[in-house]
Formats: sequence, structure tokens, C-alpha cells
Amino acid sequence: MNRTLFNTLTCLARMLMIPVCCFLFFQCGRIKTVRETPAAGELRLPAIFSDNMVLQRDKIIQIWGWDAPGEKVVIILDGKTWSGKAGSDGRWSVAIGPLSAGGPWTLNISDSIKIIAFKNVLAGEVWACSGQSNMEMHIGDEWGKVLDYEREIAESDYPQIRLITIPHQISFTPQPDANTDGWVECSPKTSPSFSAAAYFFGREIHKRYGVPVGLIHSSFGGTPIESWISADSLRVIPEFASDLEKIGGLPPDMETAKRVYETNMAAWKDEIEKCDAGMSSGVPVWAKPTLDVSDWQTMQLPSQWEPAGLPNFDGVVWFYKKVSLPREWAGKHLVINLGAIDDEDKTYFNGELVGAKEIFFENRRYEIPAALAREGENTIAIRVLDTGGPGGFTAKPEDLHIHCPTAGGNARISLAGEWHYKPSLDLKVLPPRPLPPNYSGHPAVLFNGMISPILPYGIRGVIWYQGESNAGRARQYRTLFPLLIRDWRGKWGAGDFPFLFVQLANFGAALPEPAEDAWAELREAQTMALAEPNTGMAVAIDIGDAADIHPRNKQEVGRRLALAARKIAYGEKITHSGPIYKKDSLKIENGGARVFFDYADGGLVSKNGEPLTGFAIAGADKKFYWADARIEGESVFVRSEKVAHPAAVRFGWAGNPSCNLYNGAGLPASPFRTDDWQGVAE
Repeated sequence: MNRTLFNTLTCLARMLMIPVCCFLFFQCGRIKTVRETPAAGELRLPAIFSDNMVLQRDKIIQIWGWDAPGEKVVIILDGKTWSGKAGSDGRWSVAIGPLSAGGPWTLNISDSIKIIAFKNVLAGEVWACSGQSNMEMHIGDEWGKVLDYEREIAESDYPQIRLITIPHQISFTPQPDANTDGWVECSPKTSPSFSAAAYFFGREIHKRYGVPVGLIHSSFGGTPIESWISADSLRVIPEFASDLEKIGGLPPDMETAKRVYETNMAAWKDEIEKCDAGMSSGVPVWAKPTLDVSDWQTMQLPSQWEPAGLPNFDGVVWFYKKVSLPREWAGKHLVINLGAIDDEDKTYFNGELVGAKEIFFENRRYEIPAALAREGENTIAIRVLDTGGPGGFTAKPEDLHIHCPTAGGNARISLAGEWHYKPSLDLKVLPPRPLPPNYSGHPAVLFNGMISPILPYGIRGVIWYQGESNAGRARQYRTLFPLLIRDWRGKWGAGDFPFLFVQLANFGAALPEPAEDAWAELREAQTMALAEPNTGMAVAIDIGDAADIHPRNKQEVGRRLALAARKIAYGEKITHSGPIYKKDSLKIENGGARVFFDYADGGLVSKNGEPLTGFAIAGADKKFYWADARIEGESVFVRSEKVAHPAAVRFGWAGNPSCNLYNGAGLPASPFRTDDWQGVAE
């Protein structure tokens, strides 16, 4: 695959990722402040304990909190009593259970002074549910709407399913508590704003076993996996040592850290302006109406600049265009529309600043004063600063125009098409951008703020839906994902509990020919995590949405996760997985290649009986071609007339592949490759 095509596809993928970034931005306003550690000498419990909670059945579980050092704490539940003492640090922890499924009960915790009573407590199955925006996506409100959400909400009256959401909380150190509002019964009033994937999973478990189910939802859209791993575990990976050191150097108080960041960021941006060749002592010399741009390059706008001539460039680029205005527009108030710009812009009309924004996905609509509009030639100069990612213009062509509100009708002049451009500053020449303290992508900060506060609450296991934000580092994910699983198990102190996860769904444009793909490599890394004990994967390659990174069919996601739980957590003898390529089973024979599968229960089948799709084959030259494929028992034979001497087979190897291999249980095969040739992800 040539580099130009790869850059184009990468850019497209990143543009389509904008909804994730937008989701993350809007969520930032919902981040709650860190809950203060309870004062010594007072009996208190973390907020994970509340009325309506579910305690894990059939296990010894921990109830913990704070009190005066040495104070005896007594716990009474369902006629049984347990006790313990607060240590010298004021923390106490009492092991109770095992409990049989049941309730409702009142849980009483007392010391010599105070009694705390939690009402309507149940015992049943508790699952922690975490990840990024596809786990966070709600059942039906402004943060998401699943398929048939109105009916799903209306039918969500399950008083024995209990829900709790851990609010967004970024922290540089592990926190003992979170500002959650506590547990609620599942109902049409409480379900709309809850995680859809978690709810549909929990509903399946509740219906299957007839026991109470507690769902702890702790996720944050747009976040990478390293944010969810403890600093203790991440320190073994050299790539994160520098960031962890920087975070360790930040003020522990978030408000102080924000003020320090704002000061440093202002100084960094001042340095950008000083080094910008288009500026001179604060004057935008490249915005002058008389500027000679004959030696500048040209670019068709709207376009992000990486695929249009500036690959891997972060910095400042100036865009310049002359536009002719009709006589009747002269001396009239005008409006210029530029759509969204990635990241920041300053826009000049005839050399005068008419607007500026620093939020990359907001549309630019700027007023042009009447005094600046003249008949005939006028100039537009746009200074764009991009500090990471593609950079440039993300609007549709029809969104770029000037119009005159007083001219009547829909009079407008299109600005889409050829513009002159010239880079004025490459950020590589400057010191690194200051570290924003409230950035959810920092290593360990979400473990600290959103997982640590619920440890070691008794759970049956974890469901996880994340990976989109790490697709560009899929090879690293091979290490990070198993590390997270082991990290959480160790921190929970509850052994190798079931850890079930969703493989990335299909997304993006379908490619006409086989190609390297970062999302395919991320799915491969997810599949590799099945080597960890008690893990299960829900393949979602057939229930995604080419145009929406947040597919709406979360019902099937929940069902497939529940199948994995029924097998791995509850020991049912069922088919819980679609076919998975049996490692090292490739056999070259008869001018083709044969691959074998695990989980071919009920036999391998083609959906709707149609010819198999999604298979590609290559020789030693590593050039892949679409292949003919046929099912033979628990294997698939693959060949192509274009490959005389096969060396490798791939299946579903794309962001949005067309593939139709299933098993008799109706579960799709996981994408795979038999080679480990260098891909496109780090």
C-alpha cells in the first residue's frame, strides 16, 4: 500500500473519530471534583456503599471505611454479625459473607457513637463495567440513543437490577472515594442515562439466573487504555516513564495545577507567535491585502492538510485567498462561514482580524464589518494552529462561503476550492506543549480517580469496551491490555475474576482492495488477550456502523457479553464465542492455504448460505489479493489465481470489512491474520 493512500485513509479514519473527541469534550464539563478523604474520628464509608446497593453473593467480600484509630466497627446484615477495628490510619475493613442471593435487607454499620443504616440492600451478581465512549453510551438521552430506545426505556422496570455510575474524575494519585450519587433501582426514570452495553448485559444475566444484579459503571469517552492502568504497573513500560514523571511533578491540588498550566500554556503560545514567520512583533504580516503569495503552494479547501500536502505536520499554516465582491455588497455588513477548523484559527479580512476560535470542532461564523467590504478584489487570510493530529478544515464544501444578509435571497459566494498556503512554524522547533492537568488521556489518572475509589468492592467480574483511542498503537496494546487485566485483578485482590471485553466493531469506509489497517491490528491485540485466564471476547464485527463510531445495537453487544459470562463466570456448557483462528494451523496445500478454527461449534457456516467473503491471500511478496474460500469441516480452504505460492491468509482485515463466516450458534468469526508482518500501527 503506497504511503499517499495510507495517509489518506488514516486521515479519513481520524476525521471520523471526531465524534469521539466531541463526546470527550462535552463530557469534560461533567467531571466532578475529588471527594475529600473523610475526617479522622468519624465513622464513614465510601460512596460505593449506599441504599439500594447489591453485594456480591457466594463470596467473602469487604466492607470498609474510616473511623477513629482503634475504634471497633460492627456490621449486621440479615441477622449475621461481623466486626473489626480501625487501624492507626483510621481505615477499617471487615470481611463478610458469603451471602446467598436475596434481600432486601438493611445493612447496619456502627461504632461506639454512630450507626449508619443502608436500606433496600440485595445480594446477587455484581459486575464492574468500564471503557471509553462505547461503554459510556447511554440508553436514550443526549449522550446516546440505542436502537428502539423508547421501547427499551419503557420496558426497563427491573427493581432487582441496581445501577451506579462513577462520575468522571481525573486524579494524579489514587483516590479513596468518588462523588457518585449512589445506587438506584433500574426503572424508566433511571435507565436512560445509564450505560447501554452494561444494562443490556445485566438484563441478560438477571433474566437468565433470576437473581439481583448490580452494575458499577465507570467509563470515560475518548480515553486510552493507559489512563485506566495504575502507575505501579505502568512504570514497567519505558514509554510511560516520562509522562508519569511529569504528572508526579504537577501540584497535587487540581486547581493549583490548572493555574500553573494556564500560565505555562500562555507562555508557550506567546513563543509560538514570536516564532511564527507570518507575524512580526505581533503584526500579522501574512494577512496584508498586498501580500505576494505567488510562491506559495495551493490546496483545495476544505481539506485537512496531512493528506493534502503536509504529512505529519503540527504547527502554524497560513491560508490566503482573493475573493471578488459585487458592487451591491460594497460597504455592507457580511458574514464569512468556514465550518470547523482543527485546532485554532485567526481569520483576517482585508488585513483586519474578524474572528478567532480555539475549539477545533466549532463552526466558524464571523461578522465582517461593513467598512471592510469593497467592490472587486478582497483578501482573506486564515492563520491555523494545529498542535496534534491532521489539522486544517473539516467542513463540507457548501459550508465555506461569504454571504450578505441584506442582499436578499440566498446570495452567497463560495470559498471552496483553491487556496494558497504556506507553513510558518513547525512545532518541532519549540519545547513540548505544557501538560494539561485535566486531560483524561494521561497515564493512570482514571485508574486513580475512577477505579481506585471502588476497590475492593466485591464483584463477579468486569466487562470492558475500549480500544478505539489506542488503534494507532495496536502493537503496544498487545502489552497494555493484558497488563490492565492483571493490574485490576491484583488491585482488587479477588483472584482471576472473569474479564470479558468487546472487540472493536466495524467502522469506516469499506476498502476496495486488501490493505494494512490499524483497527484490524487493534482487534488482533484484543484477541491476543484471550491468553489471559478467565477472559472472553464478544466479536462485534457485524453489528457496527460504517458512519458512526458509536453503533446503536448495544442489545447484541450485551447479549454476546452475557454468553461469555454464562460460560466463563457461571460454567454453562454453551457456545459463547464465534470461530477463532487456531494459532499456527495454516497449511499450504494444492496451490492454496487451509486454516483451522477453535469454537467451530455446530460447524462453520456462511451467513445466509452465500459464498464466503473477507478472505485475502498473499505470497512471499506480502501483496494480498481477495481470495476464493470454501468451508471444509472445521477448516476453510483459501486460494487465488493471482497467488501461485501462498504464504499468508487474512480474514476481516479492515476497519469495516465485509465478511460472513459464522459458527452454528450464529456468532461471527473473529478477524485474523496468519502472518505477523509489519503493519501500520506502532
